Amino acid sequence: MRIAVTYDDGEVFQHFGDTENFKFYDVEGKEVVSSEIVSAEGYDHLKLVDFLKENDVNTLICGHICGKPRYMLAEARIAVYPGVIVDADTAVDAYLNGVLMYDNGCYDRDETCGHCNHR
Repeated sequence: MRIAVTYDDGEVFQHFGDTENFKFYDVEGKEVVSSEIVSAEGYDHLKLVDFLKENDVNTLICGHICGKPRYMLAEARIAVYPGVIVDADTAVDAYLNGVLMYDNGCYDRDETCGHCNHR
């Protein structure tokens, strides 16, 4: 399994569409076997979904995420855990141990996101 975390200076970056880096974690069972920080600079909200698909991501841990990219991630069968506010390594450890605290509330795909003003 491959987990991606929106990443900035060790923390879960708080806006999916503006993230410039992801930290990828390759996992076997409940064990992280490798991790790397990968640049996604230059990708927008919707292109980030393609970026994650191209990198064989199964699970995304992030801060805020709007409805359209979240809908696209679901279509790509990438599980999304939004609203996470801790450091990236702690978030992945919590996820692997079934205790990740996240906020599943988000915008419907047909609503305009007030944060970034797109549909």
